[in-house]
Formats: sequence, structure tokens, C-alpha cells
Amino acid sequence: MGIREDILDRVRRNQPAAIPHPDLRDFTHLASADLITTFARSLGVMAGVLIDKPPDDLGAFLREKFPDAKNICSAVPEYVGTSKPEDYPVWADAAKIDVSVVRSPLGVAETGSVLLSDDDLRVNTIAFLAHDIVILLAPDKIVENIHVAYQHPAFKEKAYSVLMSGPSGSADIGGKEVHPAQAVMTLTVILWPESAKTS
Repeated sequence: MGIREDILDRVRRNQPAAIPHPDLRDFTHLASADLITTFARSLGVMAGVLIDKPPDDLGAFLREKFPDAKNICSAVPEYVGTSKPEDYPVWADAAKIDVSVVRSPLGVAETGSVLLSDDDLRVNTIAFLAHDIVILLAPDKIVENIHVAYQHPAFKEKAYSVLMSGPSGSADIGGKEVHPAQAVMTLTVILWPESAKTS
């Protein structure tokens, strides 16, 4: 037995006895009517933008908001972009994307975060190497806080899950926060029910 195997064997044999996790109290206190307002406020603090209903024409909305965008990568059935995630088998090539459009299965009112998993993105880097990201989120998928969010199946069942809070930012101690710092320059969330019309 080599040194590595010996160390791992000792760790396995000297594990503490298993104990049950404590029950956590319910940390929620907001009425469901307040979730969207709180989400919008938290998202704004993180330099994100909330659009409170689906635009009549998503293509026209994207052209107006991102007039210089030539490559819009869509990972959603609601919009056919100029490319799709599978067009980037070399993940670094996602840097060629101007705008990524994805759907999130969960929003967090407390932090203004949206959950993205490998199933939602299909190629993980489209959320970080694109210049801008537009996220469709059903209003009824907004939960109050991180305690509730961590109960989402994505954290247990997906190979990759991340909570994204606004576009990239950076600030040193006592310094001014700067957006963007790296990664996506803007993050726009559109409240878009899953049953809403497509365009």
C-alpha cells in the first residue's frame, strides 16, 4: 500500500460517528406578493436590470437593447438566436457570443440571484464569456431566501449549478465597486412565465 492509500485508509477508519442534521427553522417571512418587489430591489443593488413582463417581440427588444450585437446565442425555445450553445463545443469559443439568452428555474428575492445549471446553459461558459446575458424567469419561481433556494433539486441532481447575482463586479476593501469587472457586462432578467407566448 502506497502513502496515498494508507492516508485515505486511515481517514476512512477514523471517521466520526454520523449524527443527524438539526432541523432548521423556517426563515421565510415575506408574503408572496412581496417576492418580486424584493427580487427587483436586490437585483438592482447588484447592477442587474429587471423587465417586469415579456416584451411583445423579444427579437426587437434584444435589437434595441443591444444594437451592436451580431451573435445572440439562445438556449431557450422562446427565441431563435443566431447561434445555440451546442455551436460551442470548444467552451472558450463562447467568448464570441455578444448576448446569451437562457432560462433560470429559480430566482432568490433576498439576493437578486438566479440559478443556472448545466441543463439550463447546455454549455456552461455561455453564461460567463458572453458580453451580456438575458435571463427568462417565471415570476412564480422566485423564492424568498438562500435557505429555500438550496432545497432546489438542481443542487442535488445536476453536475453543475451556480447562483448568479448581477453582472461581474469588483471592489477592494473600502473601495468603489466597479461593474463590469470581467465576465458578462450586463445582466437582464425578464419575468417571463413558462407558458407565455414565444417570439
